[in-house]
Amino acid sequence: MFNVTTGLSIWCSEALTLALVAFMAWRHNVRNKAYFHWGMGFLLSGVGFAMVALRGQIPDIFSVEIGNTIALCGQSAWVAGYLALDRRKLEWWALMPPLLWLGGVFLPWVNDDYTNRVILYNLASAAGATALAMAVYTSAPHSEASRSKLGIVFVIQSVLCFGTALTMAAIDPTDAQAANFAGGAAMATGFLLTFACALTCMVIMERSEKHLRMLSLTDSLTGVLNRRGLFGRFDVIQDNAFHNNRQVAVLLFDLDHFKRVNDRFGHQAGDVVLTVFARMARQFVPDGAFGRMGGEEFAAFTTVADQTEAEALAESIRAEFCRVPVSTGDAIVPVTVSTGVALASAIEANRDKLVSAADRALYAAKAAGRNCTVIFGEAEAAAPPPPEPKQTSGELVPTLDDQIHALRRVGSLSRG
Repeated sequence: MFNVTTGLSIWCSEALTLALVAFMAWRHNVRNKAYFHWGMGFLLSGVGFAMVALRGQIPDIFSVEIGNTIALCGQSAWVAGYLALDRRKLEWWALMPPLLWLGGVFLPWVNDDYTNRVILYNLASAAGATALAMAVYTSAPHSEASRSKLGIVFVIQSVLCFGTALTMAAIDPTDAQAANFAGGAAMATGFLLTFACALTCMVIMERSEKHLRMLSLTDSLTGVLNRRGLFGRFDVIQDNAFHNNRQVAVLLFDLDHFKRVNDRFGHQAGDVVLTVFARMARQFVPDGAFGRMGGEEFAAFTTVADQTEAEALAESIRAEFCRVPVSTGDAIVPVTVSTGVALASAIEANRDKLVSAADRALYAAKAAGRNCTVIFGEAEAAAPPPPEPKQTSGELVPTLDDQIHALRRVGSLSRG
């Protein structure tokens, strides 16, 4: 069997090496506190076990009480690292390993008995492994495939340490046998932690890949989907429409006279306008897909019950955007938006045809004077595009201002 000194010496060398690697990773990305916590965990673990291995050469207070406390603080630092990875605050249960050790090691029947100290240490280590599993499993939902495997490793470590403590308590071994138990448990724990490090690297790599995929589908300025990300969501929208017996609607938005905004107020003000519109419009299509097609043009893919719902959605966005001028901090920018809408049944919906039809409707809205909505029903959206779009094609949706003006005209005529 391995003795304590052999197991601790091997782990000290490995822990200090892993601490150096973690600190180098933290120096490369200082904003990620997880690497710092993990580095501190390995450093504390290595130093603590080195002090334990020097028992007999240094005072017992340093090799037993303090050394093991430092080593168990390393487990708490690892827990803090996994919490930091998920941007969570440090939880009280992360400190259970050193607290459990300090709460029992000064009891006379524990402090004076080597076997009982080994049992206590394994119980504290089991608590630390349980805390690590909790930090992995109880975080916000993530889709990393390696996360569940990582949690299983920590559960196995917890069972191993707890099982070692129970076995020793049951058989009451001699000091020599207890030393073999401690050495074997240390070696097994070191192996499991090395495996956990590999799985942690896989979790980080999977998260980085997911983040890069998200960036490739997101517009960097506004934070909404870009053209690629938006088009990739169309099939999901179509399936939802089919299963819920609804229609597919494509809405195209173009900010009116946006070039004038840039020329008059500057490109920075133009960026603010784009961001404000994107943030506002996205709230109106929570169950659909909203993104930036390019420049000052945006689009939304969603499902609607009928043409009336599509009109209401388009007009709500248009009216909300032009209701309050955009404040850029230095100036108040009055901006409006024109909207083109195209509809199709879930079975016949074709992304490219619907976008083309919505674009023709948007062209008609701009030709009608801008700051309005033109909608193409199923028949018009399915029709092939004419050589030159007609300004009278589509159905012009009356704006709120148009309706108010009409009511005032009716009132003046009745009084006359």
